[in-house]
Amino acid sequence: MKIGNKHYRTIWIKPDNPFEVLVIDQRQLPHELVIRELKNPDDFVHAIKEMVVRGAPLIGITAAYGLYSALLNSTAGNAELNLQKAYNAILATRPTASNLKWALQKQFYAIQEGKNLGEKIKLALDNANRMAEEDIKMCKQIGKHGLPLIESLSKKKNEGEPVNILTHCNAGWLATVDYGTATSPIYLAHDAGIPVHVWVDETRPRNQGSSLTAYELGKHGIPHTIIVDNAGGHLMQRGMVDMCIVGTDRTTANGDVCNKIGTYLKALAAFDNKIPFYVALPSSSIDWEIKDAAEIPIEERSEHEVKHIQGFDGRKIVSVQIAPSLSKAANYGFDITPARLVTGLITERGICKPDRKELSLLFFDK
Repeated sequence: MKIGNKHYRTIWIKPDNPFEVLVIDQRQLPHELVIRELKNPDDFVHAIKEMVVRGAPLIGITAAYGLYSALLNSTAGNAELNLQKAYNAILATRPTASNLKWALQKQFYAIQEGKNLGEKIKLALDNANRMAEEDIKMCKQIGKHGLPLIESLSKKKNEGEPVNILTHCNAGWLATVDYGTATSPIYLAHDAGIPVHVWVDETRPRNQGSSLTAYELGKHGIPHTIIVDNAGGHLMQRGMVDMCIVGTDRTTANGDVCNKIGTYLKALAAFDNKIPFYVALPSSSIDWEIKDAAEIPIEERSEHEVKHIQGFDGRKIVSVQIAPSLSKAANYGFDITPARLVTGLITERGICKPDRKELSLLFFDK
């Protein structure tokens, strides 16, 4: 996607130095565009854990480049040890996203084909680059499959009247390598001349909606309005939402969806108001092994994120305390939306009902 008419991906190899991987520091958005250099496995662990990068697909691709970095910082004698250490350290950073383990395993197995350190490094770089390209293709296909849903709703509107779409958290290009998942159909609809308007949940406590989704929609010229997290139900009751599209960090083969905390409440409100609720996801976000969504590890983050809020004071980015110092705070990162509340899953291979049979037919080779 573009920022100031310049095309950006969220992660890329430094053109003049293949030893460094560059990422957009999402903690600084929307106030400042900062590019960070990741030079060793510790940098990758920090980037994922501290949400310099975030979003399940991007976390996975970053992890793949992290194993490449582990080999770059090795000798023939300690390469396997360093690779395993990096694998374990990166895997422990964010427990909920399915893409993290998927990408690490895929990269690890690709590396094993190398007969020496030089071959392993080349295989790691080639595979990470290939996975990044595949992520972009999947996200674009998600957009193509989701586009007819928006087109259909638009045809029921008066001329010039926008399709009102509500989304939660950030499942845009900043959460992937490019295009995004939930935003991909929105971008394609806008580019096709279909009037759209997006209700952007602020998404406390990290405000990925108001800081990231609003930022990228604005850069693309898409009309949008930021709302507090609790306003979605009110808008749905008043007929101001035509559809919901969210992303997912992990989806079970039974169609249950684990996404940013607050998604479940939006799905309940949509169900009560008979509003279609879609989840957009690449197949890398599907966990084919887990049988019960209750088994998904729900990340619990620092109470500091709840008790403080980050903003721009006109000169610099600052953190301000908003809660009593002695009060405790709980910070669950994700919740589970049962399949019964999901209208459909928008994947790179098409749209299906959220159940094992439909998913198995669509991804028979998985």
